[in-house]
Amino acid sequence: MMMTKNTTNKQNLALFDLDNTLLAGDSDYNWSLFLIKQGLLDAKTHHERNEQFYQDYKNGNLNIYKFLEFQLQPLSQHSVEFLNTLHLQYMEQVIRPMMTQKAQDLVNKHKAAGDLCLVITATNSFVTKPIATAYGIEHLIGTDPEMLDGKYTGGVSGVPSFQEGKVTRIKAWLAERGQTLEDFEDSYFYSDSHNDLPLMKLVTHPVAVDADATLTAYALQHGWPNVSLR
Repeated sequence: MMMTKNTTNKQNLALFDLDNTLLAGDSDYNWSLFLIKQGLLDAKTHHERNEQFYQDYKNGNLNIYKFLEFQLQPLSQHSVEFLNTLHLQYMEQVIRPMMTQKAQDLVNKHKAAGDLCLVITATNSFVTKPIATAYGIEHLIGTDPEMLDGKYTGGVSGVPSFQEGKVTRIKAWLAERGQTLEDFEDSYFYSDSHNDLPLMKLVTHPVAVDADATLTAYALQHGWPNVSLR
């Protein structure tokens, strides 16, 4: 059966990047540090590679597949039950202190207006789904870790939601709902990173949030709002 395009949608669309946008910090980077503190990763070798990948991300030259091979491998070494228990501790000790009231107020404003709210992040969905839920956001697009027989393999499932991949993923997600970006009269995307420019250019209201230097300059040049959630 052919799916018809929804042309009567009155909702607005609100997309939120997570790390250094809704969160005053990076959940991916800090997950590695947390695992090191738990004695689950070798401190020296893992910390050095984590720092280099994080710098590559900020510089805009991250090889996403090499990073994911590095970042998802620890998931394959433990049961899902153990990882979920570990994540509860991670949420309380590391993530909740990064959740600012300004960020929560912004989410609440969009939810109160009846907007369709979604977190879209390059960070894997194991780490980020509980964080989106904590903000009261039902929908998440993250990079999906591959699972086989109820266990993480250390690989990736589908397209990583990074740079152009965020455009691919949000279009696919909306298509599953019978929608497109153009169905929304107003669409918002809040992000801190120039890595998100491909998607920011497609929404009607791109908003730079505590942005890096490259995105700050681009936002100023194009008249985009530049706000802080700290």
